[in-house]
Amino acid sequence: MKVRTAVTSIAAAAVAALVLGGCSAGGGQEQGDTVTVVYSKTESFTALDTLMKTAKKEFEASHNGITVKLEPITATDDDYKTRLQLSLASPDTAPDVFYEDTFTVRSDIEAGYLLKLDDKLAEWDDWKLFDEAGRTAGQGEDGSTYALPLGTDTRVIWYNKDVLKKAGITTPWQPESWDDILAAAAEIKKSQPDVVPFNMYAGTGTAEGTVMQSFYELLYGTGDGKGLYDDDSGKWVVGSQGFVDSLSFLEKLYDEGYAVSPDKALDPNVWQAVFGEWFPKDKLGATVEGSYTPSFWAEGGQFVWPEYTDKMGVALFPTQDGQEPGGVSMSGGWTLAASAQTDVPDLAFEFMTTVVNKENALWYAVNNAQIAVRTDVAKEPEYLESNPFVGAVTDAVAVTHFRPANSDYPQISVAAQKATEAVITGQQSPAEAAAAYDDAVRKIVGDDGVVTG
Repeated sequence: MKVRTAVTSIAAAAVAALVLGGCSAGGGQEQGDTVTVVYSKTESFTALDTLMKTAKKEFEASHNGITVKLEPITATDDDYKTRLQLSLASPDTAPDVFYEDTFTVRSDIEAGYLLKLDDKLAEWDDWKLFDEAGRTAGQGEDGSTYALPLGTDTRVIWYNKDVLKKAGITTPWQPESWDDILAAAAEIKKSQPDVVPFNMYAGTGTAEGTVMQSFYELLYGTGDGKGLYDDDSGKWVVGSQGFVDSLSFLEKLYDEGYAVSPDKALDPNVWQAVFGEWFPKDKLGATVEGSYTPSFWAEGGQFVWPEYTDKMGVALFPTQDGQEPGGVSMSGGWTLAASAQTDVPDLAFEFMTTVVNKENALWYAVNNAQIAVRTDVAKEPEYLESNPFVGAVTDAVAVTHFRPANSDYPQISVAAQKATEAVITGQQSPAEAAAAYDDAVRKIVGDDGVVTG
């Protein structure tokens, strides 16, 4: 989703009904008999669908006469979010329970779309078993909780050991600075001209992947300190040298031919080539991606590749000059929320807690390569041994950052994506693209909403 869409007209609400297949709180049956659930499902992301089907079976078995109506949406993340926004805008189309990205939680709270859960959580014993980051993922600016976490993630460098070894790079590999990355990329290009040395997403095509798996790894590793948003002043940062430096790194990565060509970078589906073709065929040295990466290659994933456990390695993304804390990561995650329009708030909450109970949360963490948000799940041997990289990606939590939990963030994110696109395509220099970003931020939040970095 690029910008949160407000829908107020009857016509738009009708479109939403068509988009989501006409889901509603009543589900077309007698009020109270049905809990409608909307979530995302794609060829490469089926774990949630399996989880929901399991929860539906458990819930219906323990709630005589109640039906859970699952309504998966097959779409990209951005399209899913847009279609969900359309449905939430009308009580006639809003589902009872839905899958919600953490970065849209606060904007949807402000829009009045989400049900406040505080009273229900106070009576749910399991809530104390969720770690602090998990409990705050669904909080609003008022301190109340509106969504339950399904899991979280981190970002690290995933690299092909064989490609690095052919370039004379010792593994395990841990770059200490941005220059170390560029030096390794140069060696890979020299030794293997047909290999993409180091992939970092850029442009609006890969949307939030551009900032979470690429630009923010750079920005939050500079000496600027404030990143995108200054928590102390509650304002967005402009005039940031770290922003310019981050764009300059991407410019060099692309100009030197270390990354993919700009036209491939702008393809929303470039990630499929990364995981389905380039890594398995030794055509890619490294990429920055989430801790969930093994789910693509494991049994049941879209790009099954049993050899990944032996051929792949993980490294922390370094800070700009190797300064403390030495590495940087970004974390996000998805939640379950209930509509403020639901006719069955108690049933909606009970279904959500069924989805995230210990047994289901453990299954989902293992099968979707999630970092557990339940402390009891995090201790389970099955979780700790689920893939060889659990320890490394979990260690990245120590240096991780989260996107600003602010309703303006979705628009700010797009402005940052556009800045990276302008640079890799040669339309603007890093300084020009940063200035254009600053102007865009001022238009979004006003001059009173910014602080100079």
